[in-house]
Amino acid sequence: MLELRLKADLGGGDYGWLNARHHFRVTPDGNPAHRPLGPLVVWNDDVIAPGTGFPMHGHQDMEIISCVLEGAVTHRDSTGAQGRTVAGDVQVMSAASGIRHEERNADRVPLRLFQIWLRPRESAGEPRWSSRPFPKAERAGQWAVLASGLAQDQHALPIRADARVLGATLKAGQRLSYAMTGQGYLVPAVGAVTVNAVRVEAADGLVITHETQLLVEAIDDTEVIMVEVF
Repeated sequence: MLELRLKADLGGGDYGWLNARHHFRVTPDGNPAHRPLGPLVVWNDDVIAPGTGFPMHGHQDMEIISCVLEGAVTHRDSTGAQGRTVAGDVQVMSAASGIRHEERNADRVPLRLFQIWLRPRESAGEPRWSSRPFPKAERAGQWAVLASGLAQDQHALPIRADARVLGATLKAGQRLSYAMTGQGYLVPAVGAVTVNAVRVEAADGLVITHETQLLVEAIDDTEVIMVEVF
């Protein structure tokens, strides 16, 4: 079963420094039909203006994955971790027992990122932050596992959730299959695709349930991100 969430129906808004689309309901005025999918509770498509960002604030018992699409995000947190994650790369913050952090766009160009929140399989634990590059060549025409809570995904950034985050880039006309064992949510960052013959435009979302095999076909040059939850 495939459920399309059109970008026009997403929550969020333009706040000047932040232009946000919420694929899942995160505020009282969000779309009530956009319920969580297992441990997947937030998928925000954020564009952050230069010289702005989220000031120091706290989280607990949440796995937060940021897939940077354009620009760069600068991170600093209460554990002493800090770093800069650029377009194409991914960062993971395990809030665990509690962490405070800030995320800013310290550059002169807009920052666009997908910020994905997953509930952990267990609460508490030590908070941590990590980042790593994922060159586009690693996902050209194929799936790359960007972050995962599964033991077999040893080359991905580790998360403490029953889920994996995947990315792929496709040229127009390319096809890519995937064998589903859980449920999923897929968003094209750019370009349009069809997924099992359902057309999904850039920034639309697709809920995937009770499907065993996906066929993604690129209508345009595209980059897709998918979260599979178990």
